[in-house]
Amino acid sequence: MIQIPLFISGAEIAFILFILIMVFGADKIPEMARFFGKTMKSFRHATDEIKTEITKQKKEHNLDFDIKKDVEEHTKTLESKTSKLKDEVEDAIGPIKRRF
Repeated sequence: MIQIPLFISGAEIAFILFILIMVFGADKIPEMARFFGKTMKSFRHATDEIKTEITKQKKEHNLDFDIKKDVEEHTKTLESKTSKLKDEVEDAIGPIKRRF
């Protein structure tokens, strides 16, 4: 049996098509299919247009950045500053620790 992504079997699709033909008639089905196709085409066109607009705005405002890369850079910077501070504190406290 052929499986469709929505887990609907072939018999269920045939039953749905039979009900559609009984309710709307054989002459209305092609019109409905054309309307559905045009609707899907316009929806796809709208989403593509939104994607291109977002990409255009991103390039226009120079927002080409990688968040993960930025976080890694800041983490490295903080780690280096922390290690420098730790070394400075160790140098300052070192003589005091030795006296006790």
